[in-house]
Amino acid sequence: MSLESVKADLAARAPDLMVIVTDTSTATVQLAAEVHGVAPGQIAKTLAIRVGDEEFLLVTRGDARLSNAKAKQAFGGRPRMLGAEDVLRLTSHQVGGVCPFGLPAPIKIYCDVSLKIYDEVIPAGGDTHASVRLPVSRLVALCGNTWADACDVPE
Repeated sequence: MSLESVKADLAARAPDLMVIVTDTSTATVQLAAEVHGVAPGQIAKTLAIRVGDEEFLLVTRGDARLSNAKAKQAFGGRPRMLGAEDVLRLTSHQVGGVCPFGLPAPIKIYCDVSLKIYDEVIPAGGDTHASVRLPVSRLVALCGNTWADACDVPE
């Protein structure tokens, strides 16, 4: 169902983008990077976060780590990662296929500034074997054009 909701969302909002379904799992950043032949940072992972009573998504590069200090400054409070059940409720996607597309209801989505070094990124596509390859600028536009500086990246 989740894969179908992503396909329907992209068909409506970005019909030129295709969901890539692979035989090999792309459920982790490392697996997805190997399948697509890119650096782990180029895999755009989607984190489901709660700050106070607000739940939202943060799309960041695959090798980034959420920084408590940066996230607290960016979002006005201490971030808490949502558990698998809450992620499913919020996104309709199982962990391993979470993406900012095909969501059951509107939700605030931030894109981390760490993505800006890439021209193209590959987020999941609603399933552990699905991905979408698209320009960073397009990802940000589809997510509502909101940047945040909430992650640390390896040097």
